Amino acid sequence: MGNVSVLVVEDENIVAKDIQQSLQKMGYKVIGTASSGEKAKEILKENQPDIILMDIMLKGDMSGIDTAEYVREIYDLPVIFLTAYADENTLSKAKITEPYGYILKPFKEIDLHTSIEMALYKHNKIREIKKENQIYATLLDGKGSADFLFIRAKSKLVKVKMIDLYYVEALKDYVTFHTAKGDFTVHATMKDIEQKLPGKQFIRVHRSFIVRVERIVSLEQSQGILYLENDTNPISIGGSYKEDLLKHLNFV
Repeated sequence: MGNVSVLVVEDENIVAKDIQQSLQKMGYKVIGTASSGEKAKEILKENQPDIILMDIMLKGDMSGIDTAEYVREIYDLPVIFLTAYADENTLSKAKITEPYGYILKPFKEIDLHTSIEMALYKHNKIREIKKENQIYATLLDGKGSADFLFIRAKSKLVKVKMIDLYYVEALKDYVTFHTAKGDFTVHATMKDIEQKLPGKQFIRVHRSFIVRVERIVSLEQSQGILYLENDTNPISIGGSYKEDLLKHLNFV
């Protein structure tokens, strides 16, 4: 906690002092206090904290909600609202800023501590997901190599060579990559995956299947299925994909 920095935005000096003392007592570093949104903006230009505790009612032209919206757009920092107001109208306005917590005054130190730690954990996880999505989106935009693909597996990205990718299967809003390294399921569409995979190596044979052409070992046209090397599960062939599939195969 000693490395966690906090900015307190509170228009009542006595309350701000109490919050600062409580935070320091719990081991947090308070980088400053501000009684208005304008003052908070000045502090943020010089030093960005890990988290901000924000009262909804502030001095000046900017409310706590206005200030929180500014913080979210410019700095992407987690904000926890501290307020004595809990009416539905206030809550509805506050929700728009996507705060990481909402603590009603008066509050206990344990409530403050718990809210801060949960907010920091959530914010870090969201950042990790955003970073992974940016990498994944870049790859899907065709900026990756044609020889390999990065596939998200839990909290990390796994590099899979194209030659080790057998086929791709759609499962509602997700797709599963069946590879030599195992199966990996990610949130994506078949259209995105189809655009990313090399057209000469892979072909879509069904709305739910994309297969590696060289791994096709048999085709049963009458039943509308095919089999892949080292896989006993039949893969369906969609009627609209059959003609294109036959064009990709050398047959006599």
